[in-house]
Amino acid sequence: MQKLKWITGMALLLAACQTKPKPAENNNETATTTINTAGVPAFSADSAYSYVAKQVAFGPRVPGTKAQKECAAWLIQTLRPLSDTLYVQETTVTGPQKQKLPCINLVASFNPGAKDRVLILAHWDTRPWGDQDAFDKKTAIDGADDGGSGVGVMIELARQFQQKKPAVGIDLLFTDVEDYGVSGVEDSYCLGTQYWAKNPHVKGYKANYGILLDMVGARGSQFFMEGFSKRDAYGPMKMFWDVANQLGYSQFRYENAQDVAITDDHYYVNTLTGIPTYDIIALQQNGDFAPHWHTANDNMQIIDKSTLKAVGQSLLQVLYTQPLAY
Repeated sequence: MQKLKWITGMALLLAACQTKPKPAENNNETATTTINTAGVPAFSADSAYSYVAKQVAFGPRVPGTKAQKECAAWLIQTLRPLSDTLYVQETTVTGPQKQKLPCINLVASFNPGAKDRVLILAHWDTRPWGDQDAFDKKTAIDGADDGGSGVGVMIELARQFQQKKPAVGIDLLFTDVEDYGVSGVEDSYCLGTQYWAKNPHVKGYKANYGILLDMVGARGSQFFMEGFSKRDAYGPMKMFWDVANQLGYSQFRYENAQDVAITDDHYYVNTLTGIPTYDIIALQQNGDFAPHWHTANDNMQIIDKSTLKAVGQSLLQVLYTQPLAY
């Protein structure tokens, strides 16, 4: 993923798609109604944490490595009995240095016949090098948060959906080859998502909206309203932020930290499919990524069950009680 200032992000989007009016600022005001949690499953942070740890135990999930193959096999084995339908996309994508990279996307589908659908996605690969590390910029990283946390949350969601289906259709997209990009090489990030957007698992696939989970498990995380998300998916994003705050998860902040827009998987879902998709991603108050981003410190030591719980329980509350109330 790449970080851009909001003005730069607007210029990119103007070139990519038709503009939409920018929503009014919220000023941190949430609905005052009491939230009803009856019938909403309890998100197990212990379970999600164990799924993150399992991924990390394979080693860095870099495309073309043994860890990639082993983790993909585990994901398939885990998701197949939980899903109504599991789709497996195996292909080859072209990296920033014109190298051919194996790519394995997975889609766990629930209520496949439902017209109203929500897409939830996260990448499961890891960065081949810790280019932001102060000491070692060449070694592949564990990617416990950047990759592992979103996938851990999604597998726990799948476990809950298998036990009790939401009313709407849900598609969990696990994308590969997200983090092989090089700054300055256009469209070199999010290669698995770009492939899926052009070759969806179901011909003509559409969803009402999408939610990207990226870096959602670290201790002390704060989640600001990212720029491209505000532009293309403000309604469903604000609905989620309101619900999270009503549940007491105040780390979901309504402001946009330093006018930041991020070229992340949601950007390509928005621009290539037209599905309005927002990014739940941890940022610092100054707009920078978390200090462990693309460093050796992105390991299990930073993963926090309370952060996983905040994200996962908010998702379950929205999906089971008001998935389309925006």
